[in-house]
Amino acid sequence: MAMYNLRINGISFQVDAEPDTPMLWVLRDNLNLMGTKYGCGIGQCGACTVHLDGAAVRSCSLPVSRVGDKAITTIEGLSEKADHVLQLAWREHDVPQCGYCQAGQIMNAAVLLSNNPKPSDQEIDHAMHGNLCRCGTYLKIKAAIKTASSKL
Repeated sequence: MAMYNLRINGISFQVDAEPDTPMLWVLRDNLNLMGTKYGCGIGQCGACTVHLDGAAVRSCSLPVSRVGDKAITTIEGLSEKADHVLQLAWREHDVPQCGYCQAGQIMNAAVLLSNNPKPSDQEIDHAMHGNLCRCGTYLKIKAAIKTASSKL
């Protein structure tokens, strides 16, 4: 075990964990931040997406030992009152069905809009590729991203 100083959602935490512990489990098990979901465990589905210094990363395949002094943002930290433009658009378009993948979808879309506030349909498709939705709400997800983009 080793001690790690982590900055998550603007708050500093000290966590004692094995160096190879995935950030997903540090977030969920050590810090009780349950918004980030476990999907596949190999970084392929996107359910566990968080931001690492503003980049979308799969927390299930990011060992805590590789975080260093980079800032982590989870769905809980995206907006204090759950009123981020994407969260509002998600509700407006009634995107979630089971809702399981939605935190990862929103976190990935937030990076897209941060880097490209007015993406084309093709750019949205490309950026969101790899975030899987078992309910198939892809058209609603794209519509919500476009709505959020129009409000930026």
